[in-house]
Amino acid sequence: MINRTTKLRWRRRFKQRRNQVEDLGVQAEEHIEQHFFKRLSRLAEVRRFVLSWIVLFVLLIGSVLYQSTGLSNYYKTLQPVPGGTFTEGILGSFTNANPLYATGPVDSAVSHLVFSGLFKYDSKNSLIGDLASGWKVNEKETVYTVTLKPNLHWQDGQALTAKDVVFTYKTIQNPDAKSPLLSSWQGITVQAVSDSVVTFTLPNVLSSFPHSLTNGIVPEHILADIPAAQMRAMQFNTVNPVGAGPFSWSAIEMAQNKGTHQQGRIGLVANSFYYEGKPALSKYVIHFFTNEQEMVDSFQNRELNAMSGVESLPDTIQADNSIKQYNIPLTAQVMVFFRTSQELLSDVKVRQALVQAVDQNDLVANMGFPVIASHEPFLLNQPGFNADITQLPFNRDKAAALLSEAGWLPGKDGIREKNGKQLTFNLYSQSTSEYAYVTQKLQADWRKVGVKAEVLLQPDSDLKTTVTYHNYDALLYGISLGADPDAYAYWGSTQADQRAANRVNFSEYKSATADRALEAGRTRSDPALRAVKYRPFLEAWRNDAPALALYQPRYVYIVRDTVHGFEPSVVNVATDRYANVAHWMIRQEKVVKQ
Repeated sequence: MINRTTKLRWRRRFKQRRNQVEDLGVQAEEHIEQHFFKRLSRLAEVRRFVLSWIVLFVLLIGSVLYQSTGLSNYYKTLQPVPGGTFTEGILGSFTNANPLYATGPVDSAVSHLVFSGLFKYDSKNSLIGDLASGWKVNEKETVYTVTLKPNLHWQDGQALTAKDVVFTYKTIQNPDAKSPLLSSWQGITVQAVSDSVVTFTLPNVLSSFPHSLTNGIVPEHILADIPAAQMRAMQFNTVNPVGAGPFSWSAIEMAQNKGTHQQGRIGLVANSFYYEGKPALSKYVIHFFTNEQEMVDSFQNRELNAMSGVESLPDTIQADNSIKQYNIPLTAQVMVFFRTSQELLSDVKVRQALVQAVDQNDLVANMGFPVIASHEPFLLNQPGFNADITQLPFNRDKAAALLSEAGWLPGKDGIREKNGKQLTFNLYSQSTSEYAYVTQKLQADWRKVGVKAEVLLQPDSDLKTTVTYHNYDALLYGISLGADPDAYAYWGSTQADQRAANRVNFSEYKSATADRALEAGRTRSDPALRAVKYRPFLEAWRNDAPALALYQPRYVYIVRDTVHGFEPSVVNVATDRYANVAHWMIRQEKVVKQ
């Protein structure tokens, strides 16, 4: 218990400290009054002095900043840096991202960004490893052993193994899955030797086989329980695809229809599990259009970084110096295919005359854009190419003489006749400005030797039907060859049959000599030996003239500003532009020089 003396002592101490605080407060007020408020009145007297110091200080800071900026050019440089969103406009519609079914331009683009294959093509169109590190082939050249790269993962983090590869190709081989790749995989046995090794056993030697291993691989752990018959219509294909490519699926957004026109956007994000490391671009957006003008308007409004699907740079944006047009040669050919089973064109002299009547150099020179002329069934640097065995050269007099030898003589209106029948046939092609020009040039050249060609240009959907059923006399059409073409598909006799899986022998060309040479060439791996084996085919093709080779088509890609890392020299298909998409960059910053 506290006594009274202690309480009095505490009370005296409390009063003393309170008085001290009050004294300090009074002293502080006196000091502020004396040293601050009284001196404020003198500020006007020294304002020039104060302002001078402020101006000097600002000039000093400005000089330092100006000097630093000027000197930065000596130790800093503008360089591309990671980050940003790349938005690409593509002409077409979206239906399926699954690589087992993707065929259209939009489907194929999304599939190539989301999924990876065993192999892919680099910017020089050389076949390199994608998920695979390489392959080996046995002495008989019928068994290919493919080894996967280590530590591969799906975009959901699950491990990617050889079982996924086997599942992919067995699904393709299942007729119930109805994959358009089925015909290329019949008779091939696929087995997983280990988690990282797969073998492909071929029924026959096929030297171009490794080039067929570029399609995307799909995940077994997600799709194994899906019946093959339901594979094409499942949500995995359009709502939540999971691949091993550089970008992962994020979302899809469909815009409101504008009449018969549709638009939509597919958002993709950088894949953190990508085997090369996270891509430089943070996001990739595919904006698809079914109307070209709407895509051009969107590009003009700076809503797109690039456009794919146009024939050339639109007139409305040609004056924009920030825009660059890439004209990338395709490993393809534009040819006129003469249907040799058609009565008039079954005569070899008529076909030879049609080839020699066309001034190919003039046609190519006036295309309005650079193209590479083509003179035989193979392209430069492809196995089998032989510059000494080309199609019959332009010679209008020789063409006229051949027609006369065949019994076709000039009529009153200049059109040649035989047995009361005029020398006329229908020429079908796609309704584009490019093919409109080419068909007009062909029509004019043939007219000069007395041949009448009726040109019918069709929209793409109608032309597909015409091509599928071979409902034409002659066809101006582009065919894809690839880096290592198997020419048998386009010129082998069995491919002219209505029962053929693809029936892409558009000339319905049949030659025992050509068949033997094509079979021999496709079963040899040594390039020099293949060239020797293909020689009889080239000679037969030149003499039989089943088609007129014109030029290599191009792929047009239009970008705004610079896309760092985009440097393709030649592509097999449009989606090969994504060869190094993981390294594309669109942002730039000044960084210290190394």
